[in-house]
Amino acid sequence: MTVANGSGAPDIPGELAHHCLDLLTDVSRTGRLLRRAELERLRELGERGAEAGHGLRELVGSCLGATRATWQHLPGLGSATAAELRRTGDALLAAIQAALGALGEGHERAQRMAVRQEETNRRELVNDLLHGRSDFGRLAERAERFGLRLAAGYTVAVAIAAEPYLEGAPAAHRVLRELTGRYDDRTLLLAVRDGRLVCIASDGEQAVLTAFTELALRPGAGYLPAQRVATGRRHAGTGGIVRSYEEALGTLEYAQRLELPARRLRAEELLVFPVLMRDRAAMADLVRTVLGPLTAARGGARPLLETITVQSEAGYVNAETARRLGLSVRALGYRLERIRDLTGYDPADALHRYTLETAVMGARLLDWPEQPLPS
Repeated sequence: MTVANGSGAPDIPGELAHHCLDLLTDVSRTGRLLRRAELERLRELGERGAEAGHGLRELVGSCLGATRATWQHLPGLGSATAAELRRTGDALLAAIQAALGALGEGHERAQRMAVRQEETNRRELVNDLLHGRSDFGRLAERAERFGLRLAAGYTVAVAIAAEPYLEGAPAAHRVLRELTGRYDDRTLLLAVRDGRLVCIASDGEQAVLTAFTELALRPGAGYLPAQRVATGRRHAGTGGIVRSYEEALGTLEYAQRLELPARRLRAEELLVFPVLMRDRAAMADLVRTVLGPLTAARGGARPLLETITVQSEAGYVNAETARRLGLSVRALGYRLERIRDLTGYDPADALHRYTLETAVMGARLLDWPEQPLPS
């Protein structure tokens, strides 16, 4: 029996109360257990109630109200013996326990389905936003359901770990739970894409990106920590989201190829590298001309390239450079002489130093000398 409310919509609590009253009245007469079909009907009512927006407390209240009504209207209640009352009470309590369990199962099932659907919709939206080739009108309409206005500015941060992030993995779930607990979830989107953890934050939400970075790098004991987190620049519109995302990916790629030690990176900090690599042929020519002669050194070019890099990182302090390389200062001096003799560039000269550093960065980006330089 379907009960409707005043607006014509199904009255799930009323239908549930009526159903429980019929069941419990029969149980009070027979002392029987609830049947499988009756429990499944209660699960269905719990599921429909959740889908209609009714909380579990409201549905449980309907059941308990039916229990009270059943008890108050038991025939012959006043003339029943203590043993009969105990048997009837035990049967009713067993029935209501089973009924509430089935009702809760149905309600939880609907909630889990709703959460899964919400996660699926969110994941698909993030994928389409980062894909950048979906219909703008439909994309904007879908984004509004999550409180996002695509005409505003957005910034994308990307985290990578030693192992790919997986959908629903504990580390990703912890970051999402912490962020949505601290901030309005209408100002951010979080998803796993291609094994990376991606956060999209709206205008003025720098605190969200900072918190995302901290949580990804230090999620807590037992969770997979990120190795690096890169943040793109702020751009407006759907195209801006794609652009910020690509900047973050590019920053991670440059950091890996250059073996940068930093774990927190911003795209604006590495803007020089896209500029340097815009003309790969010119960069290859620079590497070939400046560093090519180092291949004639004993042991090849790699140790001398490392010497240039470490000396730059050490601020051109020879004692510190030697310590980091595990060399004596005298051995370091020999290496620097070989660099100067083979290339014609003196690391002690400011202009020569800049040329050598730029060429070494280009060599890393081009994976030279392991890979041949493009012609």
